[in-house]
Amino acid sequence: MKKFLLSFAIATLATSACAGDWDEPQEPFAIYGNVYYVGPHGISALLVTSPQGHILLDGATPKSPDAIAAHVRQLGFKLEDIKYILTSHEHFDHAGGIAALQKLTGATVIGSVKSAPVLASGKPNPGDPQFAGLPDMTPVANTRAVRDGEVVKLGPLALTAHYTPGHTQGGLSWTWQASENGRTVNMVFADSLNAIGAKGFRYGGDQRYPQAKADIERSIAKVASLPCDLLVSVHPEQSDLWERKEKAAKQGSAAFIDPQACREYADDAKARLAKRLAEEANAK
Repeated sequence: MKKFLLSFAIATLATSACAGDWDEPQEPFAIYGNVYYVGPHGISALLVTSPQGHILLDGATPKSPDAIAAHVRQLGFKLEDIKYILTSHEHFDHAGGIAALQKLTGATVIGSVKSAPVLASGKPNPGDPQFAGLPDMTPVANTRAVRDGEVVKLGPLALTAHYTPGHTQGGLSWTWQASENGRTVNMVFADSLNAIGAKGFRYGGDQRYPQAKADIERSIAKVASLPCDLLVSVHPEQSDLWERKEKAAKQGSAAFIDPQACREYADDAKARLAKRLAEEANAK
């Protein structure tokens, strides 16, 4: 699995030009069963469908809503049938488009206890490791918080929330099952596990978020232990989504399946955390 560079994420949070790269056009496509990719090329957004209504996972950047809405329609689904928008974490590259998408759909937006107030206010959490570099977002209407382990149900859909803080204080990952041609797989939409800070934030100990290191270590271990046949990460390149999509042209949806993907994703995050902590120690 590709190693995601810390410098990329820091730079992209700091410049609008890189945010444009996140919004590079991407045609929507089926991943597995009733799960579709509807985001731009650089930021994941998934649609999980059912006859009783649909669930959207994440809303990407403030520039993304029109494209996501067009993708949903292109796939033959109605925006007003999206009943829930589930979130990963409360940064503008993943949640910046949610306010507009909520207006288009009327959906209930779901976050964690820590992320829901940020979504509702549009104001970054001062305890966020990247607080110094984060812009405000448009406040999101109709938000609510889920507990760790709570299941969001809609008709036959049942998606479980897993608290995975550390990259932010309010991070969430989501799991559910999807079926195709008689085969059921365990799906994971994994939040960022990158130990990234702005303007001197230290994962080795910082009064702005004292439990940051412990949180991200627990989150890495949690993602590694999830039932995981098919992983999509919030930054798609971190889970090799585009390489898998190329293989899917010949192999079909089976190309997206990799039972080792969550453990590899966690191992990469563990290595990045160790590098970050070593850099902080050397900077003393």
